[in-house]
Amino acid sequence: MADLGLWQEPRPLKPSFHLDQVIEVLTRYGWCQSFDFSPTGRMCVRGAQTFLESTGHVTTIDRGKAVNYLQTQLARQGVNMRFWAWNDLPHNTFQGVAATVSAAADMARRNGD
Repeated sequence: MADLGLWQEPRPLKPSFHLDQVIEVLTRYGWCQSFDFSPTGRMCVRGAQTFLESTGHVTTIDRGKAVNYLQTQLARQGVNMRFWAWNDLPHNTFQGVAATVSAAADMARRNGD
């Protein structure tokens, strides 16, 4: 985590940066399905968010805002389910998940978050 700057003076991030950091964590440690945290250390989107919140890199309020942006992005893609259930769909790939999270981060940025 030090390589990502996550142990050096953690500061809570705005929702857009939080979503970007979720992608960084998943890229570094691996993405998984069906577990927030797999036995091998991989994480799903919700697991990465929980990890970042537990280490002081996002507040509960800003994490909630990030989730709202992610849910809005999923709705734009025609997905009507919670993001953690969507994460686990069998046809999903890390590249697709990262693209959706990135689009949600872009939406947050456009809104000043």
